[in-house]
Amino acid sequence: MTGPRVLVVDDVPALTRALAINLKARGWDVVTAADGRGALEAAARRHPDVVVLDLGLPDLSGIDVIAGLRGWTSVPIIVLSARQDSADKVRALDAGADDYVTKPFDMEELLARLRAAWRRSLPVAGGDSVVTAGELTIDLARKKVSRSGADVRLTPTEWHLLEVLVRNAGTLVSREQLLREVWGPAYSKETGYLRVYTAQLRRKLEPDPSHPVHLITEPSMGYRFEP
Repeated sequence: MTGPRVLVVDDVPALTRALAINLKARGWDVVTAADGRGALEAAARRHPDVVVLDLGLPDLSGIDVIAGLRGWTSVPIIVLSARQDSADKVRALDAGADDYVTKPFDMEELLARLRAAWRRSLPVAGGDSVVTAGELTIDLARKKVSRSGADVRLTPTEWHLLEVLVRNAGTLVSREQLLREVWGPAYSKETGYLRVYTAQLRRKLEPDPSHPVHLITEPSMGYRFEP
């Protein structure tokens, strides 16, 4: 039985080989492409579960590849790029990327982000991808949230945080797990991030943000989503 399939898109052969070796050793089925057109063809032919994509490709830009993929698939896309400017990150995330990792990178962190992106794409328990909670409708497959029928715009980070909580509805999710899943292993102690982003989500989603009924804090422990 083969593991989940990952498409690695990079025009540096040494990096592609290193990624392929590490991923195969951990049970992944690896497909590679060295340019944008090859990536789009491989995605259409092999239907990967996750895509790892460099932005600096020799033919198409990585942003064009993301747009091409998003025209027909919601496969998780992790950008792996030497571009560290925040504007590049914003463009990639706005185009439809799910995560952004800068080179040079820690292999274990990339692998953790890859596993997290793949897990988030799996169907929720019972196969129902639409969760209703009071005025909220959360479509995990389409990555959309509406409140009283009106779409709610979330940032990629807000969405990732909400998604982890919703996929574990009714269950306490520890602060460390949330930080690892949403921001990566290097951020497992940055609890201030959770306070800031949970407050933002409550302002957008809760009827009364000061008295939340869906996004519940368990002091010193973690957070819980209550439908």
